[in-house]
Amino acid sequence: MALIVQKYGGTSVGTVERIQAVAEKIAGFRARGDQVVVVVSAMSGETNRLIALANDMTDTPDPREMDVLVSTGEQVTIALLSMALHKLGLDARSYTGMQVRVLTDSTHTKARIEHIDDHNMRADLDAGRVVVVAGFQGVDAQGRITTLGRGGSDTTAVALAAALKADECQIYTDVDGVYTTDPRVVDNARRLNTITFEEMLEMASQGSKVLQIRAVEFAGKYGVPLRVLHSFQEGPGTLITVDDEVDMEKPVISGIAFTRDEAKIIVRGAPDTPGIAYKILGPVGAANIEVDMIVQNVGKDGAADFTFTVHRNDFKRAQQVLHDAAEELGNPEIIGDDKIAKVSLVGVGMRSHAGVASKMFQALADEGINIEMISTSEIKVSVVIAEKYLELAVRALHSAFELDHPVAS
Repeated sequence: MALIVQKYGGTSVGTVERIQAVAEKIAGFRARGDQVVVVVSAMSGETNRLIALANDMTDTPDPREMDVLVSTGEQVTIALLSMALHKLGLDARSYTGMQVRVLTDSTHTKARIEHIDDHNMRADLDAGRVVVVAGFQGVDAQGRITTLGRGGSDTTAVALAAALKADECQIYTDVDGVYTTDPRVVDNARRLNTITFEEMLEMASQGSKVLQIRAVEFAGKYGVPLRVLHSFQEGPGTLITVDDEVDMEKPVISGIAFTRDEAKIIVRGAPDTPGIAYKILGPVGAANIEVDMIVQNVGKDGAADFTFTVHRNDFKRAQQVLHDAAEELGNPEIIGDDKIAKVSLVGVGMRSHAGVASKMFQALADEGINIEMISTSEIKVSVVIAEKYLELAVRALHSAFELDHPVAS
């Protein structure tokens, strides 16, 4: 008998029929004797509908009331799924985040989990019940409803699995695992049997949308075995695990992540003096704009060129912040480009294999693709290129590193 925490996203519970199908899947696990805790999202489109209602009411919805509003979506799903389980003859009990007492800090719309009270869940599991919990939500010390931000149901599931010391946390989605890259871009992208927490974290942060970053961080921190599976197709999925459980014959590169949501800003001709990087990025950070890649070059006559990337949604605001600070920066030229993309190679094998970056650069050069910026870490090499070459670059790299070839067993 195993204790399993399962999470089903919005598309998996998007209709009454799909909720019934999820109930039947859960019944299969109960039939073999497993204890099951289920975390669900709101039905697909419901959270967006609620946000639209709030925006129709006011241009600046109060964050506390937004949390009260959007948390109702998951409450509908937990009730319907529990009803579907009852119909199949299974004892089930639903809980909101407040009822389980998923205790969070008080940061509305993007709260962080601090503690989970597992007493009621354990009592229900011992009594043979399926426990159905609303994802994405919790409660702060003052009893106010909070939400965890987009994708927060993944984090809820991993946190419950950690609290309960579950044997496995299973994330059910509309894909059957983690792939070497997006199959919509590379037809022969291959599903990975395993990937490390480190690699998955890099893949998620560099553009892969399969799992929420905070959920992967949580799983890695608490050692929760995490598996990505398809909601309605049978298969082993992808197991996300720790480094020492990875096959020694694992390829150097596990996958290619990419994002189209990048923009680049160049501050040209800034004074090359101590503190100039802070003078440029300080106001950007104060405006709550996240900076990704950074390159500084010393130019002529005591001047420097400073280049950094931001999310495309923050591009115009970041430019305005720098224009407002231009006098303090010595009135440099400020140039922008929001037609760039970032491509990243990810793999723990880079630690023990040289030449990954040079092979990447050669593959891109062979396709006539110019590299505008480079960033590296122990297990990642990222480049910024013109957005129009993104799909060509991903396909060329996927082929160059033979990611379409099955791993030898």
